[in-house]
Amino acid sequence: MGYSIGVDLGGTNIKIAAVSNDGELLDYRTCDTADQQGSWAQTIKQNIIAIQKERGSSPSHIGVASPGLAAKDGRSIAHMQGRLNGLQGFVWTDFLDSPRPVVVLNDAHAALLGEVWKGAARGYSNVILLTLGTGVGGALLIDGRLAQGHIGRAGHLGHVSLNSDGAPDIVGTPGSIEEMIGNYNLSERSGGRFTSTRQLVEAYVSGDDEASTIWLRSIFHLGVAIASFINALDPEVVIIGGGIAQAGAALFDPLSKYLDKFEWRPLGQRVPIVATSLGEKAGAIGAAYHAMLQAEDQVLEK
Repeated sequence: MGYSIGVDLGGTNIKIAAVSNDGELLDYRTCDTADQQGSWAQTIKQNIIAIQKERGSSPSHIGVASPGLAAKDGRSIAHMQGRLNGLQGFVWTDFLDSPRPVVVLNDAHAALLGEVWKGAARGYSNVILLTLGTGVGGALLIDGRLAQGHIGRAGHLGHVSLNSDGAPDIVGTPGSIEEMIGNYNLSERSGGRFTSTRQLVEAYVSGDDEASTIWLRSIFHLGVAIASFINALDPEVVIIGGGIAQAGAALFDPLSKYLDKFEWRPLGQRVPIVATSLGEKAGAIGAAYHAMLQAEDQVLEK
């Protein structure tokens, strides 16, 4: 059976999926990124070799997803800030000695493609994906096509400002959504009481007043942002993924109430807000799918 491999390289974990041509998950594995040792490339290579040995054949296609802006030729990450030292300009086709191009794209873009192929975005043409975790990522499907923009910035919704007087985020945007709900600055937002969103949500669910104030304020900001995106992009569905989405009803119930107040619903049209179907596997599956699509496009061009 022919298969493809998708790699999702994150700052903390690496996810690798082998999928059949029709999207059946054949193999899935995770491992630590170990960025401080710069060993992530070798880790990925060793896992791909292991999958090839187990399956008895080489993959038809390989795709890699990671943070950063993908190069125009799709062979590397052209711009990456602050972590994964050595990733910028790293050409995977050369490193993996692949006979076919190893195609690269942004991790949130890959997650959306995974959901389009086999997840919560299947059958839709206009979709917003938000990934809520350490920071806030995003991706857009517009009229059936992944929006990448001029240099790959399209979909970076976490860096949209909600407070022009707020502190600048990692790209310099003042008071961005990422500042309002990202896990990375929770300690600061909670006066040092909470260091993870999991702790905050557990305290909120148990009825802690201070935790409720902090958590619901974060959800309030998220609701404002989503309502604004709906007005600008008119999606059929908004999909939420990332670690914070694992809060389940603690996230989606208050978010729904805020959107009842903020969302513009002409003709009674309410946009569904749903969790990802593929979870942490979305990026790796999407990377494999992207590689398959790119190969198809090249054949059609010929």
